[in-house]
Amino acid sequence: MADVHAWPDPRTEEERLDHWARAAALLDWDTPWDAVHRWTPPDPAAETGPENEWFVGGRLNAAVSCVDRHVAAGRGDAVALHFEGEPGDRRDVTYAALRDEVCRAANALTDLGVGPGDRVVIYLPVLVETVVITLACARIGAVHSLVFGGFSAEALRFRVEDTDAKLLVTTDGQFRRGRAVPVKANADAAVAAAGPEHGGNLEHVLVIRRTGSEVDWTEGRDLWWHETVEPASPLHTPEAFDSEHGLFIMYTSGTTGRPKGLLHTTGGYLTGALFTHLRLFAHPDPLRREGEVHWCTADLAWVTAHTYEIYGPLAAGATQVIYEGTPDTPHPGRHFEIIARHGVSTYYTAPTVVRSLMGWFPEGIPADYDLSSLRLAGTVGEAVNPEAWRWLRAQLGRDTVDADGAPALPMVDTWWQSETGSAVLSPRPEDSDPSGGRRLKPGWAGRAMPGAAVAVVDDAGDRVPPHVQGSIVVTSPLPSAARTVWGDPHRFYTSYWQKYADRGWFLAGDGAQVDEDGDVQILGRIDDVINVSGHRLSTIEIESALVSHPDVVEAGVCPVEDRVSGHAAVAFVVLSSAAAERIDADAASAHELTEGLRAHVREIIGPIARPRTVIPVPEVPKTRSGKIMRRLLTQLHDGEALGDTTSLQNEPCVPVIADICRARGTAPTSGTTSETTSETTSETTPTAQERR
Repeated sequence: MADVHAWPDPRTEEERLDHWARAAALLDWDTPWDAVHRWTPPDPAAETGPENEWFVGGRLNAAVSCVDRHVAAGRGDAVALHFEGEPGDRRDVTYAALRDEVCRAANALTDLGVGPGDRVVIYLPVLVETVVITLACARIGAVHSLVFGGFSAEALRFRVEDTDAKLLVTTDGQFRRGRAVPVKANADAAVAAAGPEHGGNLEHVLVIRRTGSEVDWTEGRDLWWHETVEPASPLHTPEAFDSEHGLFIMYTSGTTGRPKGLLHTTGGYLTGALFTHLRLFAHPDPLRREGEVHWCTADLAWVTAHTYEIYGPLAAGATQVIYEGTPDTPHPGRHFEIIARHGVSTYYTAPTVVRSLMGWFPEGIPADYDLSSLRLAGTVGEAVNPEAWRWLRAQLGRDTVDADGAPALPMVDTWWQSETGSAVLSPRPEDSDPSGGRRLKPGWAGRAMPGAAVAVVDDAGDRVPPHVQGSIVVTSPLPSAARTVWGDPHRFYTSYWQKYADRGWFLAGDGAQVDEDGDVQILGRIDDVINVSGHRLSTIEIESALVSHPDVVEAGVCPVEDRVSGHAAVAFVVLSSAAAERIDADAASAHELTEGLRAHVREIIGPIARPRTVIPVPEVPKTRSGKIMRRLLTQLHDGEALGDTTSLQNEPCVPVIADICRARGTAPTSGTTSETTSETTSETTPTAQERR
C-alpha cells in the first residue's frame, strides 16, 4: 500500500479535495464516486447542522476493504489478529480465516432476518468474535453499535432502545481482573422490554460461550453463537453500499443529559481511518511493514478501537494484537509481556494507562522485558501530562536513543473525538528527528493532520494570540466526521455547530492554546476551565503539576464555586502505594501530604493555581476513553444530584468518592465564605474542609 508519508500537506481547497480523493482510492470501490465532496452549511434559521457528504455516488463494502481484498492479493496467510485472553489463552487469526468467520457470521445474520439499515448492538469484551460480528454487520449493511462489556444493564438498555436494535450480541460472561464476571444477566435485564411484544424491535439475543457461566435462557429469542454462526457457510457474496450508508453509531457519555449516538457512514469514515492509520502508525517504507505488529490497547467499544484497532489497521492489511483483560492482570507487567511476545512495533494507549504503569513501576520498567521491537508509541483519550509523556518515551523507548543517548522514540500524542472519527491533531513520527527542523513537545498535540484544519479562537471567532487560551474548532469538513446525532438532529446542531454556524466551524468543546510554531496544546473541556479571580486556569495544567509529584499517580481537578474568587480548584488525587501506606500508618501525615501537594502546585504554576483542597481517593471517575469526568467530581464535592454515570469505566468509584466527600463535609454551607487560593488568603491557614 502507498507511502502516504511522502504526500504533501494540502494548502488550498482544491488540494484538500485531491488529497482525500487520493486517500479514498486506497480502498476497494465497487462503483466510483461522482463528486468528492458535497457540503451544505449549517442553517441557523432552521437550527440544522450541515450536510457533509463524501465520495458522492460511490459504492463499496467496508468488510471487503478490510478483509477480502487482502486475501485476493495473496496475503491470506498473514496474521490479522494476535488474540490474548486475560486467563492466558491465545489465538492467531489469519486474514483468510478472518474472512471465513466474517462470511459465516454474515450468513447467520441474514438468516436471522438482519438486513441493510437494521441496527445490531454488540455487548462484548475484546474477543476475536467481537471483530468478526462487527465486520459481518458492515458486510451486510447493518448498522452496529458496540457497548463496553462492563457497562450496566441500564446503560445497555438505553442503547438498545435508542437504536431500536433488531439483534443484541453478548456473551455468557467475561474474564475481568482474574475472575469470570457474569454478563448475560445484564443483557437480559436490558432487553426485558425491548421485544415486539412491548413495542420494541429486538428479535434475538446471540450469545457467545466465553466463561462457561450459567445463564438464564429465553427459548426462541436466545441463540448460541456456536450453534448459529459456526455451522454457517464460509461463502458469502458481499453487496456494495452507498458511501453515505450508515456504518455504526457511537455513543458519547456525560454526567448530564442523554448519551449522544453519533452516526458514522461508510466511505468517508473508512477513508479517514485508513489514511490516518497509515500516516501515523505504518512504517514509511511499505516494504518494511511485513512483520510489524500494531497494538491499540483500547476496548473495542471505544471509537479509538473502531478506527485504530478494527477499520484502520485491517483496511491497511496490518497485523495487530487484541487483548481481553486489564493491564495489571495477573501482574502489572502484562502489557510488557505481550509486547515482548508478539514483537509489538507500535503501542497506542491512554494517558490513564501510562500513569497507572508509572505507579506500578516507580523505579522504571524491569530490564528483563524485551521492548526492543517498539518503533513508535502514542497516546489518546485526553491530553497526556508531560511527566507521563516523558516516562513513556524513556521507558518504552529505552532501546531507541539518539547519538547522545537521549530518548528518541517517536511519540504521537493524538487529539480527536468520537465526533471527528479519526485523528485531527498529532505530531508526525518524523518530528522525533531534530534534523528535520521540528521537535516533539511533551503534552502538545502538535499540528493538524494532512487534510484537516483547526483554529483556536475566542467567543467572537477571532484567532487568539500564542499562549492565550481559546476554544479549538475544526474549520474544514472531515470525511470521517459523524453526520448527525441518531434520532436527534437538532441536538447535533446545538451541540457542535450553533456557536459558529455562520462560519461552518465545528466546535469541539475543548479549550486549547497555540505556541509561536503553531502547535496546539489541548487544555481540557471548555466547561472544565477554572476562573479564579479573573485568571483562567486549565484543569489539566494543575493535574500535570500534581502528577509530577512522586506521591501522586493520578489527579482530577475540578472547579467549585467560591464567593470571593468566583471559582476555586479542588484536587482529587490517587496516591502512590507508598504514600497511601504512609498516611494510613500516621494520620497526622495526611495533612502534611496535602499541604505539600498544594505547595507543589504553587511552586510549579503559581499561587493562583494552588488547590483549595486536596482529597485522596482510590480512583477518579473516567469515561471509557480515559477522560476524567471533572463535572462529576464537582457534583460529588458539592453533594449535588448526579446525572448519568452508567457509561463510566469505573462506576463503582462514584459512591466511594461521595462517601469521602460527605465525611469531609465538602458541600458548601449557605452563607459561608470559603477560602481561596488567592494571595489575599493566608498561606499557612488550612481550609475549613482540611481542618475537618
